Amino acid sequence: MAAIPDPFVLAVALGSMLAAFVLALRERDFVRAVIAFAVGSVVLAAVFALLGALFAAVLELAVGAGLTAVLFLVAITLTQGVETDG
Repeated sequence: MAAIPDPFVLAVALGSMLAAFVLALRERDFVRAVIAFAVGSVVLAAVFALLGALFAAVLELAVGAGLTAVLFLVAITLTQGVETDG
């Protein structure tokens, strides 16, 4: 059984995660929004690790912060500068 983390540390982590995700939603620059999303996912993985869910933490790091952010950045890079007439 995992030890219960310090409530202050957990509150700071949850607050910073929420701030990063809100920033990702409000940011108008796509690259900055993806970076904020990746930071929020890393902090979420840290929260999972603090709560003792190590498998969920590793999965969130690999998929949430890693794969999803890279795919978003590739999509942004491939579509940047493409304009259609119409």
